[in-house]
Amino acid sequence: MVDMLPRLFFTHFRNTSFVAERDGELAGFLIGFLSQSEPEAAYVHFVGVSPRERGSGLGRELYERFFEVARAHARCTVSCVTSPANAGSLAFHQAIGFEPSPPQPGYDGPGEDRVVLTRSL
Repeated sequence: MVDMLPRLFFTHFRNTSFVAERDGELAGFLIGFLSQSEPEAAYVHFVGVSPRERGSGLGRELYERFFEVARAHARCTVSCVTSPANAGSLAFHQAIGFEPSPPQPGYDGPGEDRVVLTRSL
């Protein structure tokens, strides 16, 4: 997944993106930002946890750090999207308090349906 983490995320979203390492290896990351268009909203663009770390609480910890930053900037909601077929992502996000929308057909283009997940802070 390192290929999916271009430097621009850590240059332009430095204060709202987090990386976790274990024993010098990438264990997880969260790329988020504060919405420029919606002053009460924050958005998580990309989150990933190493298969070795799943179930360890690392994903929740990364989100909690992001929630702290969002609250400090007076944001009231955090949202993200996932595929309706990604049962693991849906279950994880619901377990940490996100509410899923019904699948949104064509959200990211033809055939690219998404579920929008939203959590109040």
